[in-house]
Amino acid sequence: MAIATTLKKYLDQHHIEYDLVHHAHSETALEAAHSAHVPSHQVAKAVVLEDENGFVVGVLPSTNRLDLEWVNETLGRTLEMARENELTALFKDCELGAVPALSEAYGLDVVWDDQLKNVPDIYIEAGDHENLIHMRGESFRELMRAMPHSIISAEKDYSRWMHD
Repeated sequence: MAIATTLKKYLDQHHIEYDLVHHAHSETALEAAHSAHVPSHQVAKAVVLEDENGFVVGVLPSTNRLDLEWVNETLGRTLEMARENELTALFKDCELGAVPALSEAYGLDVVWDDQLKNVPDIYIEAGDHENLIHMRGESFRELMRAMPHSIISAEKDYSRWMHD
């Protein structure tokens, strides 16, 4: 597939320069980072959440785990993880599980992690399990400019310490 049509159109409409990084098939953003030989903290993964008001996509470094309490505090909502069977309808031109971080392209609300604020390059899922979109960090932040952001995730070890 290479790049989902919706993503390509979105990036082109916003005049964003990008390139594709091909890698071996992977199931997670962290695996994609390792397979593509790119810094894993620069790969932004997307986690789909929902509540009675609809869907929200959390965008965070692939090395981290989303903290639902922090997201809900930031947004004033009671979001939970969306069910996998709902993702196909939201991302019709993407493979299941290859949720793109630029989910505004799909008409979804997004909240992103402040830990992505100073990253020089960003890599995101291209809509399949074998390609990443690579863009400058400034371009990513320009696309996310109007979206809420905060610290919404932590590395696995820190997150466990906070909740034990």
